[in-house]
Parts: sequence; C-alpha cells; structure tokens
Amino acid sequence: MIERPEPVSRVAPPMATMAQTMPATASSQRAMARGIARAREGSGREHRRAWIQYRQAGPIRHQAKRRAARAAAGHPGPRLALGGTGCYRTAAMHPAPGTTPTPLLSVVIPVRNEAPNIAPLVAEIEAALAGVAHEIVYVDDGSTDATPAALRAAAAGAPLRHFRHRASCGQSAAVITGVRAARGTWIATLDGDGQNDPADIPRMLARAEAGGAMLLVAGHRVTRRDSWVKRRSSRIANRIRARLLGDATPDTGCGLKVFPRALFLALPHFDHMHRFLPALVLRQGGTVVSEPVNHRPRTRGASNYGTLDRLAVSLFDLMGVAWLQRRGARPVVESTDADGPGA
Repeated sequence: MIERPEPVSRVAPPMATMAQTMPATASSQRAMARGIARAREGSGREHRRAWIQYRQAGPIRHQAKRRAARAAAGHPGPRLALGGTGCYRTAAMHPAPGTTPTPLLSVVIPVRNEAPNIAPLVAEIEAALAGVAHEIVYVDDGSTDATPAALRAAAAGAPLRHFRHRASCGQSAAVITGVRAARGTWIATLDGDGQNDPADIPRMLARAEAGGAMLLVAGHRVTRRDSWVKRRSSRIANRIRARLLGDATPDTGCGLKVFPRALFLALPHFDHMHRFLPALVLRQGGTVVSEPVNHRPRTRGASNYGTLDRLAVSLFDLMGVAWLQRRGARPVVESTDADGPGA
C-alpha cells in the first residue's frame, strides 16, 4: 500500500499564530500583509474567523494607544459619573496614602476663566489660614483662558490640588468634584472671582466646629458689592425661595460656606444644587446658621455665569427642591430589646 503525503492545508492560520511564528522583519511584515489579504478574500471558515479576529482587535489596540498617549501628555482620564457629558476627572482624585498629612480644612474653589484671580486669591487664603492645617482644591470648569497654567504655577508654592472638567458643566458640578476630591474633615467653599474674603474663613470654621457634624455656616453678604441687576435678582430669588422652602437663610447665593464634608456627601446632588444647600441640609436633619461676611467688588476678569438666565433656571430648580422636601422623611430610630445586654 502506497502512503500518500498529507495534503497541504489551504487555510490561512489565525492572525495571532502568524504574528508569533514570523520574525519581525520587513519581509515578514510583507508576508503578514499578504496573509491578511488572503484571509480577507478567502471564503473558508478559518479565513473568516481570522479576519473577524483581526478586525475586532483593531479598536482595542487603537484605544490602548490613545489612552497611553493621553496619559503621557497629562490629559484627564475617566469620565465622572456625575456632572454630564464632558465632565472629567484626573486619574488620581486622591494622592497615595501616607504621602501628605490629612488636613483639617479643604478650601474648594470652582473657577471658569479666572486666570488673573488665581495667584492673588491663593496668597490671601494662605495668609488667612496660616495657623490651620488646610489644602486648596481648585476645580477648573472647562476654562478656555490661561487658568490651567495659572493653577500649575500656584501649586508650586502652596498646598494646592487642581482638577479640570473637559467641558463646562456648571458651578454645582465643579463644587461636587472638589468636595469629592477633598481630604479635609471640613469644607469651605469660595468663589474664584476674589469677591469673597478668605479672612472670614477662620471665624466661620470655629463656629462650625462648635456646632457639630450637622451644621452648615452660610455667609451673609450684608453689604454687597455687585451691580444693581445682580442685587435685585438675588433679592427676588431669596424672597421666593424663603417663602417656598422656609430655609430661613437671608443669602443662599453667597459662595462662602463652611460645612462637614460627610454632610455634603449625604445630600442629593444635582445641577444648581449649590444655591439650595441650606434647604438641603435642613431636609437632611441638619442646622443652618448665617454669618456676616465681607464682600468686595470684582477687580479682575468678568462674570462667567449669567444673571437673568440663572434666575429663570433657579425657579425650575426651586420646584424640584420643594418636591424633595415634601418627599423627605427623617425617621427616629429607637433601640429594641435585641440591642440590650441580653442580646
């Protein structure tokens, strides 16, 4: 009986096998290209499987290359779960454990196109909090000016960490990002335009610490240094809000507030929530007190958030917060016999 030789398979091997067995030379690359072409044009099952595997692996390879390039260039990483399309955080929201001491206070400052105000405000904060263990957390809400460069320069000489939204998501989203990234037990929020006075923070912090873990200290701008339109719209909004929500806060629009970080994280988060913090804290079972603070005219830059359009949006948000208040319930938990000594 004559033995016949094994027939040579006309089926091209899978792409992975071809890549592993062929040396990385110019000729091997040309051979690989010819193999890919044969796999693409072939009609057999192995041809189709090889070509499908090659096409499916392409996007994965390209995504990995893009991520590596963005990481090498220092661009932001994963998308935030809250804040809408275009809101991003850097890959490390917190530094590695043990690298820096935990501060008592984190000053959270949302900014958008406030490059001229970065260095002067940081210097004022450092002077006001010289005796307090603190950090400064800036959140750049999609600035298009030199704000990122100004933040990098300021971080070289101060305990400052900064994060950036790839696109503008609003002041509330920036505050949420900053509080989540903060490491302090207490949070002080501050507008980035220089109108709030950092010298008021130590007094507000002392009052907050004396009040406990469920207290919000809200700044009250007794003498506002704003335009007539801003003052008038704010007065109207405060009256409507106080009537519907009963938060007993004369100036909820003041950006200067001090509160426990844990209390803020327990609140419902939504766009424009920073205007309703007193009502949300009361709904949570906390206490709100107002503290008179200094207010200064803007000397650098221009306002980046509207006034009349902001008033219209706040009216819709007001209805939502009123709904939250009606749906909120604070149960009083009592101990049972199972919690006693004999349990």
